[in-house]
Amino acid sequence: MTALMSTTLQLDHDGPFDVYLATPPDGVAVKGGLVVIHEIWGLVDQIRSVADRFAAAGWVAAAPDVLSRGGMQPALGEELMAIRAGDDDQAKNESQTRMREASAPMRSPEFAVWAVGALQKVLDHLEEIPGCSGHLAVTGFCFGGSYSFALAAADPRIAAAVPFYGSPPASADLARISAPVLAFYGDEDERLITSLPEVTAAMESAGVDFTPVVYAGTGHAFFNDQNPHAFNAGYAAEAWTSTLAFLDAHA
Repeated sequence: MTALMSTTLQLDHDGPFDVYLATPPDGVAVKGGLVVIHEIWGLVDQIRSVADRFAAAGWVAAAPDVLSRGGMQPALGEELMAIRAGDDDQAKNESQTRMREASAPMRSPEFAVWAVGALQKVLDHLEEIPGCSGHLAVTGFCFGGSYSFALAAADPRIAAAVPFYGSPPASADLARISAPVLAFYGDEDERLITSLPEVTAAMESAGVDFTPVVYAGTGHAFFNDQNPHAFNAGYAAEAWTSTLAFLDAHA
């Protein structure tokens, strides 16, 4: 079996944006197309490696660079993520200021509209790849988890959504989600856990097939193996297995 293929291409949505595309190796049947949406750090190597893992499992994985337009270019994201993973508290405090300044554009409503449209362009591209049409899904982490919910609400082509520690759209938009949703959380992620009962009730009221999984004793970003302060290897492995099974069953 040959190695998986990967490339970086450019799509256009009111301007060009990069997409890292990882394709299953020869001998591995294509299961469908999967949009992999990065964390707040942008399209860093860690997310590319996640896309590669999905490709090795049979998914054509497209990881778009949504945040360069929002102020977080990959090189800056790599630098800030490394600082966050370190033990220098002063550097961490300084990086928070840099992050707020760099990511200011993404807080505008106009950016959110653009980002969802760009993600739909990624779906358009995946639809053209043999084996993907009719089998489209989305997953994402943190920022990407929130936009996984948003894309599922915006586009009925999504057959399955797997957000990791993301925030759903407003209740008024929930009824537009037609795909089943498997969502992962750590019980020490206070903001999301506090709102989860309300989110679960709103999902039920909207008729969404919503399955929240909460892991005890861990917090935000437990899947990110480049952050030793957050990574939980056992839960990450369990969530990975559950994600693949969920995608196989629904997308």
